[in-house]
Amino acid sequence: MAAAKPHRWNEPIVTQALAQLVESLSLESSQIAEGISSVSVDVLSQSSSIDGPNFTQILPADLELLFTSYDRAFFRGLISDTLHKTCLRWRVSRRMTSSGGKTTRFRDFSTGKTWYEICVSHVVLFGSFDGRDHREVTVSGLVCHNRLQALQRVMEHELIHLVELLVWGQTSCARARFRSMSRRLFGHTQNKHRLITPREKAMAQFGIRPGMAVHFCVQGKRHQGFVNRINKRATVLVEDRRGEKYSDGKRYTKFYVPVALLEPVESLTTT
Repeated sequence: MAAAKPHRWNEPIVTQALAQLVESLSLESSQIAEGISSVSVDVLSQSSSIDGPNFTQILPADLELLFTSYDRAFFRGLISDTLHKTCLRWRVSRRMTSSGGKTTRFRDFSTGKTWYEICVSHVVLFGSFDGRDHREVTVSGLVCHNRLQALQRVMEHELIHLVELLVWGQTSCARARFRSMSRRLFGHTQNKHRLITPREKAMAQFGIRPGMAVHFCVQGKRHQGFVNRINKRATVLVEDRRGEKYSDGKRYTKFYVPVALLEPVESLTTT
């Protein structure tokens, strides 16, 4: 009797199985709620850093834990099977200040290797649910009452991006296919993360916005300039003949100032 041939992983078949699942699966609201609840229980019971609904720290390993739980609860493990030996990386960004998450495909054309990364914004996630929110936080059209709910909605959104990249090679949350999948699998009604950004918080809490003339003190010296942009801190440009030349023909020295330390000079607001 001839020896049985060893099983070989078949990429087209596995990818087709994932495509068939996400194109056909339509969950009832009770099924979605049950799946989401099971994920949150997994995370709260297994994570060393996410210790409650409004956790105060997060690690890349927590994103991997979320992914594994979602893949099992909603995708029957087919995302992991489709990835097979392709690398999926996790990152918590302290530089992303306008978006809650991002999914990226990377290619090394010299080796032919492809890998993926799912990134979540530390700044935006922890800028919400701090007891000073001025509005409801919604992610993908759903109201979030705590940080864990917001993180789960962000991860759900990014998983749809990942599935589209794996199956169809491109992704867009503006297109009908993405909207259909996010609605049928997770009950999403929109495709935007409306977490509170540093720029929005600066305006709501301190009345500071880009283009505004401001006073501030550094090492006891008072300066006056204007807000060029707002991320974790405000970037303030102060006229200085020894500074860097900008497109308006003037020279400025750049300061990074906590928004709470800025005082508006309303009469000097620029356009």
